[in-house]
Amino acid sequence: MATDFMPSDPTAASRKQDHIELAFQSQIDRTALDRRFYYEPFLSAHPDKGILPPVTLIGKKLRTPVWVSSMTGGTALARTINRNLARVCAAFGMGMGLGSCRQLLYSDEFLADFDVRDLLGDDLPLMANLGIAQVEVLLECNQLDVLHRLVERLRADGLFVHVNPLQEAMQPEGDRFRRPPLETVTELLERVSFPVAVKEVGQGIGPASLRALLQLPLAAIEFGAAGGTNFAHLELLRSAPEKRQSLQPFAVVGHSAEEMLDFVRALCVELGPGIQTQALILSGGVRDFLDGYYLLRRSPLPAAYGQASVFLKYARADYDTLYRYVESQVRALELAYAYLHVRE
Repeated sequence: MATDFMPSDPTAASRKQDHIELAFQSQIDRTALDRRFYYEPFLSAHPDKGILPPVTLIGKKLRTPVWVSSMTGGTALARTINRNLARVCAAFGMGMGLGSCRQLLYSDEFLADFDVRDLLGDDLPLMANLGIAQVEVLLECNQLDVLHRLVERLRADGLFVHVNPLQEAMQPEGDRFRRPPLETVTELLERVSFPVAVKEVGQGIGPASLRALLQLPLAAIEFGAAGGTNFAHLELLRSAPEKRQSLQPFAVVGHSAEEMLDFVRALCVELGPGIQTQALILSGGVRDFLDGYYLLRRSPLPAAYGQASVFLKYARADYDTLYRYVESQVRALELAYAYLHVRE
């Protein structure tokens, strides 16, 4: 009999039947258990929606510690993709990085593909994006006004500079760097008034480079670690067979996000107050919320985790499909914060 404090359970019979029929399909091999976490089921009630700890990134607060990594522009689907991504970032309080804005340096032809500030809103971070080769040229030609206009036209909060020497070397039409990227980034920071962040594009960053970068006043370092899309490998797939065969070993060079985080943790201890970089975006091979949660909980600096390809997959479809995917990931992340402790 149902009472006011113990309502009836109209689905009990069908639920129990499901349990009987699915029991044998639901057994998990103990060797498949995720050993990164302790599962602590007694220490939390079911979390309410919206309980994720906020993080400040590029001077603005994220309600969900997720960064939608740089995507695309200048293609048939670009406007739809970027608009869908901006809408879902606004809905869940996530940050967004645009794809390479090179096409916008001297023309507004593709501006509508990238112009998403009204959809994202003013309270969330939006970053423009250029390759280090373009920044190097603009510095050499003393055309920093072009960079400032780019950031202003997009109403962005700053500029991401992506560094990709192996990709450019594999690309037949690739750019060539005349200076070490560290010198270019250092000079850029000295000569512009907006926030600057840096990222790699799929092979990560080693400890010596991270040591130098962490001592610069960067708004963020995005890992772009090995394990996600590897753009050097992508360019090799576009190359002639002979070149592909000879340079293929470069495709397996790099660092995972977990390894890079270990580098950063050690460097934070070593450098102490010498760390000037404000935040990390933990990206590269982040498959789902559990990968993201694990990295977030181990980060010594304020951090969000970043994804690109999975968002691109859903953003190409209709907005409702993208929204449902993100909603499920955010809810799962809330459950992870409630019930999972990271093993050290």
